[in-house]
Amino acid sequence: MEQRYKLQLEQMLAQAEVSPELIQGLLQRLETFVEPFARSLDQPEQRRHAAEYITGLLSKLPRKSTEAIAYLHDQQRQGLQNFVGQVPWDHKPLIATLADQVGQDLGEPDGVIVFDPSAFLKKGTKSVGVIRQWCGRFGKVENCQVGVFMAYVSRKEHALVNARLYLPKEWAKDRARREEAGVPKEVKFRTRHQQALEMLDESGKALPHSWVAGDDEMGRPSGFRGKLRTRGERYLLAVPSNTLVRDLDIPPPAYSGRGRHPMSPFMRMDRWKSALPEDAWTRIEVRDGEKGPLIVEVAKRRVQARTETGGTGPEELLFVTREGQADGKFKHDYYLSNAKPGVSLNELARVSKAAHRVEECFRRAKSEAGLAEYQVRNWCGWHHHVTLALMAAWFLTQEARRGKNPDCGVDGATVGAVVGRSDRGTPSGKHPVGAVPSKHTLVASQRASQALSPPFT
Repeated sequence: MEQRYKLQLEQMLAQAEVSPELIQGLLQRLETFVEPFARSLDQPEQRRHAAEYITGLLSKLPRKSTEAIAYLHDQQRQGLQNFVGQVPWDHKPLIATLADQVGQDLGEPDGVIVFDPSAFLKKGTKSVGVIRQWCGRFGKVENCQVGVFMAYVSRKEHALVNARLYLPKEWAKDRARREEAGVPKEVKFRTRHQQALEMLDESGKALPHSWVAGDDEMGRPSGFRGKLRTRGERYLLAVPSNTLVRDLDIPPPAYSGRGRHPMSPFMRMDRWKSALPEDAWTRIEVRDGEKGPLIVEVAKRRVQARTETGGTGPEELLFVTREGQADGKFKHDYYLSNAKPGVSLNELARVSKAAHRVEECFRRAKSEAGLAEYQVRNWCGWHHHVTLALMAAWFLTQEARRGKNPDCGVDGATVGAVVGRSDRGTPSGKHPVGAVPSKHTLVASQRASQALSPPFT
């Protein structure tokens, strides 16, 4: 190995270590973290189960099922299974607490709220909402459940803050399946965009923001963009490349002197992009990436887009980014926004890249907080599990920030003060940093009697 690579490796290994002091008091911080969420649960047993379940989601269990988590705590599985899948406690107050904490800790005036559907592959047809439908993760139709998620992104960090299970029309109108899966009578069919708007109304005020963003599934319907406009929200939403737009910044065809004055024709975005001169693109450094500065080339125009019914929408900004790929080709992304024409290219580029951070949120929640590792089949079970998993992921986010900035006071009221004791089972010396649970050596080898003490009993 060349000397320069040896030096780089040594630097990486040095950064991938955490001192024992950062691990001290971890379990006490977890107890303190759960307290404000647990207050909304009626029974002491429910509060204890919530803490136990989150502890299990944060553990190194190879399979974070309810049964495995119960056995981790030396318990019979029925109590925890009933808590997650049967007991009808309301998850919405916990979601409200989560949004409040994320807004307080990560909030910035120009923060970005991001909506993104995420699919969970399933076998069979019994689990609530399961049907063959589009699975963005695999880029094809699969047998799966789909959740619509709301994330918050700022320069400080990013976190998932809310979620809805999408109930397809086939499920919404099938009374027998609804009853078997415990879907409440008041739950009606909602499009994914209607669910996003409901979450925005529910949690948006707690999250300081000046932008709403989402992928091309969210940006495609002109009606969704219109609903955001009526709410006074500024959006930058990805749209498909075949979206038809009329460029308002180019001169229209010459007037013949008869009839209506002609207007520029509608054109697919990808074809419009291909006709741009090379000097129409501006190079922008968005932020530092893992492999160096993230450079994109961007362009914007005032346009009108076709609606789904063939009408003409209001004036919007078309924003296009292109990034060079390893094969020498460019990857293009297309966005529509209701921002004022004078908004800077740097700001539009920042928001477009902030929207991509939701994928990091999913990776953390699914790989480290058990978001996708559930076996519940009914409506309340899905929302209970997802709520607790989002809480677990938020705790990991807090711990990761604390590890990066041990003296900056990020603990605050959410995580609590570091107590002066070492958690049992934590080896001495420095610990390798991989995913956050490995970094902080969570309590996989410990039982509930060790991991959690009052006030959860």
